[in-house]
Amino acid sequence: MAVAVELEFTGSTLEQYDQALEKMGFVHSGSGGPGMLFHLVRKTDTGFHVTDVWETREQFQTFAESTLGPIGMEVGMPNQPTIEIHEIYNYLAQRS
Repeated sequence: MAVAVELEFTGSTLEQYDQALEKMGFVHSGSGGPGMLFHLVRKTDTGFHVTDVWETREQFQTFAESTLGPIGMEVGMPNQPTIEIHEIYNYLAQRS
């Protein structure tokens, strides 16, 4: 079942986000990792917020443990993000 993942990166910057994105091999407006259906980032007063949609909770958790966590530390993000995961009833997406 698809899940929405909300991540709040307090104390981190968009520059750190861009560094992490590059280390993961992703580019702005490009494709995400296996199982990621959607990714949105916005600046906040305290850092930045990510909203993702993943095919399954397990795919996100695998990505978070193997990639997101280690690379976040590597680029100097000072705090672990707060994470909320919500099951999705339905979503619509543009298909090319």
